[in-house]
Amino acid sequence: MDTAAQEFFHDFRQEFLAGAEANSAFQLAEFMDVVSSELEQTGFIEGFEFCHFRAQRGMRVDGYWFNDEGALDLFIADFDSRTELTSLPPSDVETIFKRLVNFFTASRSRNLFRELEETSPEYGLSREIADRGPLIRQVNFFLLSERYLSERLQSLEDGEVEGIRATYHIWDISRLHRQRSSRGHKEALDIDVVDLFGAGIPCLPAHTGEEAYPSYLVVMPGEMLASLYEKFGSRLLEQNVRSFLQARGKINKGIRSTILNEPAMFFAYNNGITATAQNVTVEPGGDGLQITRIRDLQIVNGGQTTASLFHTRRKDKASLNKVFVQMKLSVITDEESETVVPRISEYANTQNRVNAADFFSNHPFHIRIEEFSRRIWAPAQQGAQRETKWFYERARGQYADAQSKLTPAEQRRFKAEYPKAQMFTKTDLAKFENVWDDHPKWVNLGAQKNFARYAGRIGKEWAKSTDHFNEYYYRRAIARALIFRRTEKLVSEQPWYNGGYRANIVAFTIASINECAKSKDRSIDFLRIWSAQDLHSSLVDALTITARFVNDDITQPPQGISNISEWCKKDACWHRIHSSLSKLSPQFSTEFWNDLISLDEQLENAKKARKTQQIDDGIDAQTEIFKIPAEKWADILAEGQRRKLLTPKEIGVLRIAQQMPARIPTEKQSAVLIGVRDKAIQEGIFTDG
Repeated sequence: MDTAAQEFFHDFRQEFLAGAEANSAFQLAEFMDVVSSELEQTGFIEGFEFCHFRAQRGMRVDGYWFNDEGALDLFIADFDSRTELTSLPPSDVETIFKRLVNFFTASRSRNLFRELEETSPEYGLSREIADRGPLIRQVNFFLLSERYLSERLQSLEDGEVEGIRATYHIWDISRLHRQRSSRGHKEALDIDVVDLFGAGIPCLPAHTGEEAYPSYLVVMPGEMLASLYEKFGSRLLEQNVRSFLQARGKINKGIRSTILNEPAMFFAYNNGITATAQNVTVEPGGDGLQITRIRDLQIVNGGQTTASLFHTRRKDKASLNKVFVQMKLSVITDEESETVVPRISEYANTQNRVNAADFFSNHPFHIRIEEFSRRIWAPAQQGAQRETKWFYERARGQYADAQSKLTPAEQRRFKAEYPKAQMFTKTDLAKFENVWDDHPKWVNLGAQKNFARYAGRIGKEWAKSTDHFNEYYYRRAIARALIFRRTEKLVSEQPWYNGGYRANIVAFTIASINECAKSKDRSIDFLRIWSAQDLHSSLVDALTITARFVNDDITQPPQGISNISEWCKKDACWHRIHSSLSKLSPQFSTEFWNDLISLDEQLENAKKARKTQQIDDGIDAQTEIFKIPAEKWADILAEGQRRKLLTPKEIGVLRIAQQMPARIPTEKQSAVLIGVRDKAIQEGIFTDG
């Protein structure tokens, strides 16, 4: 094993040991949390619920996740807090997977739940497996290991367990190292079309000229597209958050009707799909060119079509033999994907451009939050001598990349300025915000769905007004991060906590505190928390009381519901908690109520921040328009008028811009010009840069 992997192992070990200590968590739980979070961020899994159970009869499970489409992910850890990196031999892999399979079969066919404690997480999981029965169409077994996989084991074939399709996945320390070393990029899908389907896909080249991106027009068999979605699921839709959000578990009625009643007309009726890939292998076939291999296929528009084909085939037993879908496939390199793919998705999704589909890492919202995080110093905590900053990881791997070329001394200074505990990602931000401003169930539905929900909401709000997202918004978000993470630690420390449902308890605890405060026209003083970089004692006490209150409620689900984690994903769960908050409020101390601020004061803070942001935006807009020479504005005006693309207001402002510097556009006029510039770029009139 090379030195880099050894170093990664020791760094990774220190990371989860420090996390376990900071979060008052068991080492196994922290190990599973760190690795599962990695898999969630890269799209390999939708979510993760910790559930540790082991029996003398060769059964073990350490976590699970049910998705909307009949798939079950089961996780098992190969973890012993080893101090040195060692090999994971094939014999151990077989034994470990066998324990996980044994748990599944005992739960499904032998009613294992009858032998388990009814309030335990393992009871809920085992009972849910038994109750879902034939609804489980696929089970995915995941082995998460702190060792490195022996080279003697090259691959694991899919199979069947209890007549159900089963897949096997190993995430060892080497694979984690490769993932984190890929400069933030996900592990790409590598689809061997011939191996999977027996033949290539006929295609026509659609690119011309040396500078054009390679692109192809493809007639995609419906069976093939449905099978790809069945095998890879949301990983095909990672670049299209909106499609991911809308497609999960839903069938478009029009698409379904065409498949069932007029399958031969599907190609004519359907708009088709837009896709990208990092690399495509094209070879001569019987009637022309064929695509034989696709690396990192991503459907950026057409997720609804793709998912509906799969669901109609599965639920209605429909044949897709006569169904064909037109596909436009563009080959975009990994280096260019962050810039080009969002534009392809935006222009392809013309029915509703400003939505979650635009919400990529280079969306202006993320860029603004990143800029705040690099500029704004967080006050020093009590007793500390220096201020620090929070690091917003707008794109995966930024935190590691920022240190990759630093000397050891520079790395120490970087970590002192940006402590690892103060790094947060897009999915973290979505959690911190949605428990306050949306329904807490979204957090319980997993990182991907929660982020998709957040993306849709913030995308719409950004389109209406950008000045809402200001320094106050950032400081409030950090205060909410402090509350969220402190609540996680509080729950783990409680004597009543049995190791399950922490994520559910945390989400409902914070939402409950918020609702109790709002019922008195009050709010948590977020700026006070930001200033202290810590929670005041009265809030800590209230969170502790509320966490116990929530735990007692969710662990007594209604008759007929056995899996508490699944219960926490339902609207009815939060409705029941919310309806009983009148019993919780009297338990809070007078000090807690006195430490709250009025909603009017909170609104005033937000209003002042918006005015400041408006001024900043105006200055930024003026700075941007001065980067474009007056003659360029004149060209945009002439071509825009010729093609009838401009409004009278835009024409008037452009006439001012073409006279710079003799005439200077105001801040409001500069904002209009920024919009004109973006329109000109979109229409090919002007090239930025």
